[in-house]
Amino acid sequence: MRRLLLLCLFIIGLGAAVLGFLNFQGLAAKGDFETIVLDFREDIGKDEINRDLQAIAQQYNVTPQLDNKFSAQDNVYIIKGDRQRLKELKKSQFAKATEFIEPNYIYRIPPEPQTTVLGELTPPQNNEAKPSLIGPNDPYYSKQWNLHKIGIEGAWNETKGSGITVAVIDTGVTQVRDLKETKFVKGYDFVNDREQATDDNGHGTHVAGTVAQATNNQYGVAGVAYQASLMPLKVLNEYGGGTVADIAEAIRFAADKGADVINMSLGGGGESQLMKDAIDYAYKKGVVIIAAAGNESANGASYPARYPHVIGVSAFGPEGEKADYSNYGAGVDISAPGGSDTGKILQETINENGESEFLGLQGTSMAAPHVAGVAALVKAKGIENPDDILKVLKQSARVIQDDGLNYYGAGQLNAEAAVKLAVQGQISFPDFFRWLRDNGYLNPGFWIDGGAVALLPKILMVVGSYLLAWFLRVYFPFTWSWALFSGLTFGSSGLFFLKGIYIFDLPQWPFRLLGSSLPELGNTLQGTNAFNPLFASVLIPLLLIVLLLGHQTWKWFAVGCTLGVAACLTVSAIYDPAVWGLGDGDLARIFLIVNALLCYGLARLAVNNERQVA
Repeated sequence: MRRLLLLCLFIIGLGAAVLGFLNFQGLAAKGDFETIVLDFREDIGKDEINRDLQAIAQQYNVTPQLDNKFSAQDNVYIIKGDRQRLKELKKSQFAKATEFIEPNYIYRIPPEPQTTVLGELTPPQNNEAKPSLIGPNDPYYSKQWNLHKIGIEGAWNETKGSGITVAVIDTGVTQVRDLKETKFVKGYDFVNDREQATDDNGHGTHVAGTVAQATNNQYGVAGVAYQASLMPLKVLNEYGGGTVADIAEAIRFAADKGADVINMSLGGGGESQLMKDAIDYAYKKGVVIIAAAGNESANGASYPARYPHVIGVSAFGPEGEKADYSNYGAGVDISAPGGSDTGKILQETINENGESEFLGLQGTSMAAPHVAGVAALVKAKGIENPDDILKVLKQSARVIQDDGLNYYGAGQLNAEAAVKLAVQGQISFPDFFRWLRDNGYLNPGFWIDGGAVALLPKILMVVGSYLLAWFLRVYFPFTWSWALFSGLTFGSSGLFFLKGIYIFDLPQWPFRLLGSSLPELGNTLQGTNAFNPLFASVLIPLLLIVLLLGHQTWKWFAVGCTLGVAACLTVSAIYDPAVWGLGDGDLARIFLIVNALLCYGLARLAVNNERQVA
């Protein structure tokens, strides 16, 4: 029966892996396109390119053209075509002159679950403003649950993003009233091939507002990094669709024009080498790139969130719950407020008539700019490398337990913790004091009600290991040394005093690892209390003795570890005899006691051997 069960589990696991691979392959090939990209090699002369273009025009009855005025330097041309024409071109003589020929996929604004116009939020006059009692004086700041959820005020105590430029690659940005005080740098409209990148949809303006809406101006709402500069780059038309070629060119434009962070609240199926190259180009220039995971409630983020060097963002709602619409799984690095039916993301944007309006939206499109804004705050405090910024965002995120399907990535965005981690790089005394307070250690009731009872067995393990060493010393004299001391401590406790420490909501497993005794190491990553029978036995001490007995100093570390494990197993047999596969009854207790005696005997043999050699 057990073999049958294991076989079934293996088949299920294999099936899941195959389905995941097929899902990845399907997403890479899935996508709509009406045009084809021809990226000619850099070592090909202009004359040869022109000859090939003329031949393609005659053979396929098309008119090759540059995608925009920036495409000439990259030798990127666009022609009309479908999948059949794409196949023919890839097999044709023209393929030799190109880096690649691929679909010019259309990426779109992720389909919005629902849009709500907050009609009661009519733009107030300055003398009518009713500022929030806490935080900035923007009258609707109290309605921005999303900013409170990420702890933005704590982050603002350190930085507001001054000196950082965030490129918003979207439908463009219209400078509505609440963006008038926001700093802008020159952008570009890649859809209409012009410099003025105004919005004709509303999506890009809403996204830009989350990043850097003017704040503390007695009007409207607040933005995450409101002292940062915005670079509007329009790649999506009024219907929310745009081509990979335009998006890739916008990424290169942003990198060349000094953007520090790129936000892309857009996506779709279809993997593009052109876009991947553009992302790699921007990444090498130190640009942090963020993208929405998508709103299809699918297992796997859409592109471009799925590309390497892009931070994929899923969404959660007001209560911290995973948003029903949000994609999850592969490609999701972190989660941020995206809204739900019970609470949307409020910003000032434009409606279909181009008029300004306070609008509540939900989606991963709304989640991504929160991460972009916090990335700007982190970079403003001196963290330059994109990988280091991602590391700060992940390490500071609020960890969500039991997230087997990767709904949240590293966890939920935490602006305050991210900025503090960037500023200090270490734990300050106020942080440590706050941790003591939040975990109840400053409350006398903690010590009376049994909160510290779990320390007693651990202390006995350490004390017991020293008593065993003293007992051996009576019969076989040896000298106390740092190697023996460290072996006794490691074998018996494994630095147990670190157990249960949670600073900045860091992932728990590093502290579980540091806070585990040697027999617990086998299960520490899973966070279970049961000992692993391989670790909770004489096997590891035996291996250490065999490897280190011939070394003048380290043999005492092996002896100390062996005695430490003996003490650990003895105390555990009395207090908590839980062993994986053996339960927590007499069978587990006998197993632990027998192995503790074997460890003790092994230590005696090792010390006796030392005496005989001497």
